[in-house]
Amino acid sequence: MQSASDRHEYPAHWEADVVLRDGGTARIRPITVDDAERLVSFYEQVSDESKYYRFFAPYPRLSAKDVHRFTHHDFVDRVGLAATVGGEFIATVRYDRIGADGMPASAPADEAEVAFLVQDAHQGRGVASALLEHIAAVARERDIRRFAAEVLPANTKMIKVFTDAGYTQKRSFEDGVVRLEFDLEPTDRSLAVQYAREQRAEARSVRRLLVPGSVAVIGVGRTPGGVGRAVLGNLREAGFTGRLYAVNKAFPEDLKELDGVAAHRSVREIEEQVDLAVVAVPAAHVPDVVAECGEHGVQGLVVLSAGYAESGPDGRGRQRELVRHARAYGMRIIGPNAFGIINTSADVRLNASLAPEMPRPGRIGLFAQSGAIGIALLSRLHRRGGGVTGVTGVSTFVSSGNRADVSGNDVLQYWYDDPDTDVVLMYLESIGNPRKFTRLARRTAAAKPLVVVQGARHGGAAPQGHTVRVTRLPHATVSALLRQAGVIRVDTITELVDAGLLLARQPLPAGPRVAILGNSESLGLLTYDACLSEGLRPLPPLDLTTAASAADFHDALSRALADETCDAVVVTAIPAIGDASTGDAELAQALRSAAERMPGKPVLVVHVELGGLAAALSAAASTAPRARPKAPATATRAHPFRPLDFPAETPPEPADASEDTPRLIPAYPAAERAVRALAEAVKYAQWRREAAEPGKVPEYEDVDEKGAARLIGGLLARGQGLTLGTDETCDLLGKYGIQVHRALHAPSPDAAADAARTLGYPVALKATAPHLRHRADLGGVRLDLADEEQLRRAYAELSELFGRPEELRPVVQSMAPRGVDTVVRAVIDPAAGAVLSFGLAGAASQLLGDTAHRLIPVTDRDATSIVRSIRTAPLLFGWRGSTPVDTPALEELLLRVSRLVDDHPEVVAVTLEPVVVATHGLSVLGASVRLAPPPARDDLGPRTLPTY
Repeated sequence: MQSASDRHEYPAHWEADVVLRDGGTARIRPITVDDAERLVSFYEQVSDESKYYRFFAPYPRLSAKDVHRFTHHDFVDRVGLAATVGGEFIATVRYDRIGADGMPASAPADEAEVAFLVQDAHQGRGVASALLEHIAAVARERDIRRFAAEVLPANTKMIKVFTDAGYTQKRSFEDGVVRLEFDLEPTDRSLAVQYAREQRAEARSVRRLLVPGSVAVIGVGRTPGGVGRAVLGNLREAGFTGRLYAVNKAFPEDLKELDGVAAHRSVREIEEQVDLAVVAVPAAHVPDVVAECGEHGVQGLVVLSAGYAESGPDGRGRQRELVRHARAYGMRIIGPNAFGIINTSADVRLNASLAPEMPRPGRIGLFAQSGAIGIALLSRLHRRGGGVTGVTGVSTFVSSGNRADVSGNDVLQYWYDDPDTDVVLMYLESIGNPRKFTRLARRTAAAKPLVVVQGARHGGAAPQGHTVRVTRLPHATVSALLRQAGVIRVDTITELVDAGLLLARQPLPAGPRVAILGNSESLGLLTYDACLSEGLRPLPPLDLTTAASAADFHDALSRALADETCDAVVVTAIPAIGDASTGDAELAQALRSAAERMPGKPVLVVHVELGGLAAALSAAASTAPRARPKAPATATRAHPFRPLDFPAETPPEPADASEDTPRLIPAYPAAERAVRALAEAVKYAQWRREAAEPGKVPEYEDVDEKGAARLIGGLLARGQGLTLGTDETCDLLGKYGIQVHRALHAPSPDAAADAARTLGYPVALKATAPHLRHRADLGGVRLDLADEEQLRRAYAELSELFGRPEELRPVVQSMAPRGVDTVVRAVIDPAAGAVLSFGLAGAASQLLGDTAHRLIPVTDRDATSIVRSIRTAPLLFGWRGSTPVDTPALEELLLRVSRLVDDHPEVVAVTLEPVVVATHGLSVLGASVRLAPPPARDDLGPRTLPTY
C-alpha cells in the first residue's frame, strides 16, 4: 500500500507507463515509505561496480538510515522515482534541492542534485533516459530549473545519459569528478531527442508483436471449432516460420500434440521462450493467463477475448485492470476484442487473426480499429473486380479492437521506417491523442503516403470500448488539421483502397495536368468533367475510336507520357466487338510496355466491364514478394474475402515477383473513382513538395513577451478563468503589435455624442447585445455618421427598433477604411492543441462553414496558405474587378495571433471580429480574449503511454 511521506500528498499524477528502448514496458512511480523492502532487494541485485559508481566508494549494503532517507520524501525538495517491472524496482532516480552553497535548501532555490542507479540486468534498455525525462518534468513542476550531477569519469554510460539528453548544459572537472550542470527547460534538441527515442522504442514494441519467433495460442479447443482452434489453424496454414504452441488448461495430461502442434496445459510448461501469446479465453480467465504469460517472460499479447469496455462500465473496469496487469510485466497488448494481426513477410508468415487465409504479400500497411472493417478492407484488396484490381497486397495488418494499449500511433511509429511498407491505410473510429497523431502523421507522410478514413465522425461520441479525450473541435476542423499534416483524408473504405492502390503502384504526379485518351468519346468526356470537379487541369480528351488496336493505345500513351504539358494519364477503355477487336491481355501488355519506357508519370485505367483487362494489367507485374504455395483448400470452402456474387476461383499468383518488375497499372470501374484517387495523389504530392521547404515562424521586434506574461499573471491572480474586459484585451493584444479600434460605451444619446467628439467624426454606432453582436444583417449597425445630428437620429432609430439602451449596449467607434470583413480566431483544444482559424465574416463562414484551420505555431507559409484556402478567397484578390486587399497585412496579423497563443498557453481563446482588410492595411474592430490556467501539454512532457 502506497502512502504519502513527509509534507505532501502522494502525487499519483507522476505515475506513468513507458516503453523502453527494447520495446518492453516499465512503470515509473514515486518512491514511498512502503518501498523499503523493495529498495533493499533492488540494491542487493546491483553489482559492486554500479554501487561504486553511485556512491564513489565501496558500498555493499544500505544502512537503515540510508533506507529511511531514500524512501522518505516530501515530494517537493526531495523526490525519488523508481522504474518497476512486475512490481519490483529495476532503477531509481532521486533529486535533492540545493542552494548556491551546494547544501540542502528549499524554494526559492531552483537547483537540485540528481543521481541514478540502474540494475545491471536492465542497463542498456534506456531506463535511465526515461527516468531523466520524468524526474526533469517533476522538477519543473516544483520550480526547479537546473540539475547538477557529479559522475566518476569511468562511468561513461551515465555521462552519456546526461550529454545525449539535449538540454543546455556545461561541464567541468574537479577533484577527479565530472560535474554536469544543465537547464531543464525543453529545447528543440531535447524534444528531438525525446521524439527519436519515442519512435525507436514504440516501433520496437510493435515489432516484437509482428515479428515473433514463437507464438502460443491460449484457449485452443480440444475439438474443431472455436476461436482459439481457428487461429491456430490460420497460423499453421499461413506457414508461420517460428515455433507454435497450443495451450489449454483442460487438455489431458497425456496430450502432447494437437494438429501437429506441441500442446501444453499452461504457458509455464513451455520450456522455450514465448514471444507472443494469442489469448482466446473468456474474459473471466484472462487475468490468470496474463499472470502466467508475464511470469514466463512473454513479450506481448493479442487479446481476442470480448467482454471489456465495449460491454459497459464493468467491462471498462476489466479493461483498465488488463492493461495495468500486462504493463506491470513489461508486455504490450493488442486488443482486447481484437480481430488479430498479420505479417506476410516470407521470413515470418504470421496470421494470428481470425482471417481464414493470408492476404497476398505486398507493400501496404493496413490498420483498422474495427474487425468488420478490417475484413472488408482485406476483401477489397484481395478482389480482382468491382473496382481497383491487381495483386498489390499487404505487408502487415493490425486490427486493434478496443485499442486499450497499442494504438494507431504505435503502429505508425513502426511503419515509419519499415522497409516492407510503402503506403499506410488506416481506418480509425477515434483518435485517442490527436496532437501526437498529427505529429507522427506529418513525419510519416513526409516519407510515405498515409491514407485515413474516419468512422463514427458524425456520431458525436467515440464507439463503445474506445476511451479517448474529448475534443471540442468539429470533425471538419479535425480533418483540415490532418490534411495540413499531410494525411490523405477520404470518406469511405472504397476511396481508401482506391487511393491506396494508386499510391502503392504509381509514382506521384508532378502537377494537376491530366491527359485523357481512350476508345470511347463519352467515357473520355466523363473523365474530363470529373477532373474539373476535382480541381485538376485536364487536357482535351483524345478519342482513339472503338477501332483502336493495342498498338494505337501504346502509341497514344507513349506520346502522352512524353508530353511535357501532362503530369498524369488516364486511359479509358470499353470492350470492342468483332473478330478484329483487341484482346484484354494484348491491350494490357501494350499499356504496360508504354508505361515502362517512361516510368515517371502515373497511369490509371478506367474500364467498363473489362474484368479480363483488369486482371491482365496486374497479373504479369507485381512489386510483391512471391507467396509461398498454400495447402490446397477443400472443395467446399468458399474464398474468405470474396463476395458470394463474385467468381469463386482463386486468382493466379503473379508470374514474376522480383523487385525489378515494373509498377502495376491500377484499373477502376468508374471515371469518378479513378479521378478522385488521382486528385488525392496530386494534393499529396504538392504537400510533399511544400513540406520539403518548411516555412518559418517570424520574429517581431515590437513584441513584448515579458510584459504580456506579467499582465496575464496579474489577471489570472483574480481567478481560475476569465474573459477580459475591453481595456485589458486591447492592452494584451497591443503587446503583440495588434491594435484594436477603440469602441466607447454610449449608454445615452449624450454619452454617444461625447464619445464621437472624443474619437472624431465620422463614426459608427453599434449595438453589442449578444443577440445583435456581429449581426449587421439585423440592422444593429449604423455607419458613416458624419455629425451629431445623424448620430442622435441613428441612436433613436436603434432604440425604437431594438429596445432601451441597456438592452442594446450601444458603442461608438471611429470609422475604418472600407474593405473585406474577416474573422480570426484561436482556441486551445484539450485534445488537438492550439488551433488558428480564419474565414470571412458573416454567412460565408457561419452558414457555409467556409473556414480554414492551422495548428499553432503557424509559419509564414501556413499564413499564406490559410488565407488562400477558403472557398471565398477570391474576394480578397480582386474578384470581378474589385480592388485586391492587403493580404500581407492579414498574414502578419495571423502570425502575431499565433505567436501570442504559442508564447502564452494561458490565452485559451482569442477572437478578432470583424477584421476589415482594406487596400492598404487592416482594422481590428472587435476583439475578445479568454484566459485560464494553461492546460497540460503532454507533447512537451516526458514519454508516457496513455492511461485508461
